[in-house]
Amino acid sequence: MNKLSKLSIVGYGAGDAANNLAFTTATMFLLVYYTDVAGISAAAAGTLLLTVRIFDAFSDVFAGRLVDRAYSKRFGKFRPFIMFGSIPLLLLSVAAFSIPQIGQTGMLLYAYVTYAALGLAYSLVNIPYGSLAGAMTQDPGERAKLGSARSVGGLLVASALGIFVAPLIKPGANLQGLFTTITLVFVVIGAALYFFTFLTAKERVHRAVPKVSFKQSMATLKTNRPLLMLCLSSFLFLTGYLALSSVQLYYLRDVLGRLDLYAVLAIVQLVVTFALAPLMPRLVRNFGKKTIYVAAGLLSAIGGGIVFFAPPTMVWVGFSGLLLSMLGVMAVNIVVWALEADTVEYGEWKTGVRTEGITYALFSFTRKTGQAVGGALAAYALAAGGYKSGPTHSAESLQAIQFAAGALPAIMTILAIVVMAKYKLTDAFHAQILGEIKARRSLEASGAAPFGGEGAAATLAGRVAAETARETAGPEKISTK
Repeated sequence: MNKLSKLSIVGYGAGDAANNLAFTTATMFLLVYYTDVAGISAAAAGTLLLTVRIFDAFSDVFAGRLVDRAYSKRFGKFRPFIMFGSIPLLLLSVAAFSIPQIGQTGMLLYAYVTYAALGLAYSLVNIPYGSLAGAMTQDPGERAKLGSARSVGGLLVASALGIFVAPLIKPGANLQGLFTTITLVFVVIGAALYFFTFLTAKERVHRAVPKVSFKQSMATLKTNRPLLMLCLSSFLFLTGYLALSSVQLYYLRDVLGRLDLYAVLAIVQLVVTFALAPLMPRLVRNFGKKTIYVAAGLLSAIGGGIVFFAPPTMVWVGFSGLLLSMLGVMAVNIVVWALEADTVEYGEWKTGVRTEGITYALFSFTRKTGQAVGGALAAYALAAGGYKSGPTHSAESLQAIQFAAGALPAIMTILAIVVMAKYKLTDAFHAQILGEIKARRSLEASGAAPFGGEGAAATLAGRVAAETARETAGPEKISTK
């Protein structure tokens, strides 16, 4: 039975809504909080974001190894992490937005420690959560539904932040009190959402090896070329997206002079996502995940170009570019999780070992490094332009904001598309892989030699030769779906 219940799909989406109460709040507002509330310089904040987010990336690998070695007969492989790691994660989000006035050195040290702890706690919840999708179903359409649900859950939070919180971030407002209140409320809401995910999103995919050795994990990663290509593309894409996300508020408030449009942007994103989410499984079936990824990336790059070149006086042109860019980002974010889940089966097909945790961890590692570089580049751009908190800004600082919000995302997205053009794990290839995995499991269940044994040697040799032929075949021999 491949079909997922509506409750389990909604429950999975609730988990990403909870994740984003911590994650999106940080990506949207932490740079602004550091520069405009705590009084940390843009350059120091950029170095902080770069350093801590790279630490976060290594935290993902640690979490992935921990997940692959963990297993509970009662609750499964992933759900215990979601249940027991959620409260520490949410409380650390409160701490990250509560920097005491203890001098520049003390505040900076506090910011490093709390943000690093937040990142580690997030890894210990998000890696199991992301891996859970691959354990719920192997059907491409159903995985697309989970990706859509995840995007909707995350965007609901991002939209709420954009509609209700962003317009309040004005010079002179009590921003410390605002962020303290918001993060405390999120502790209660997030705990409820995580518990709902724990109860409804069940693991149903068979695992031959519940505990995976380090050697097995490394063998899977080393031979998983589609995963490596997807990781590189995501690194580039996330570098651009996090640059935009980090300075989006600056762009609307300081360049266009229309902070009220943040709420409009959030509402449009919400409406488009609700329209796109039910449509995505059909688009995946008709065109394939890779095609959608590339097309959405091109749309995002065009939007970034408009943001960069539009004069500040042409408010609606610049805003339209921002909308186009975010539309492309939303589509990529929906489909990319289904692409990652496909690479789990590819790794199992190649090695005979299923490693959801470390596969997702490597994917998340590269995404986190992309986020680190993107956020840091955005902050360094502000510093290069001489940005200082206040009601007025120099022409140089405004140009720096436009570069970080438009040109940088466009360049990085185009590079991500170039890499993705060489991605070989098409939907048709994935379907064939699933068939071979199912046949192998049937043989093992009937008492045949396990994968990698003497009885499977000939099959393995033939399979590797077939794969090599597929990967070296010309475009006319490989489906683009």
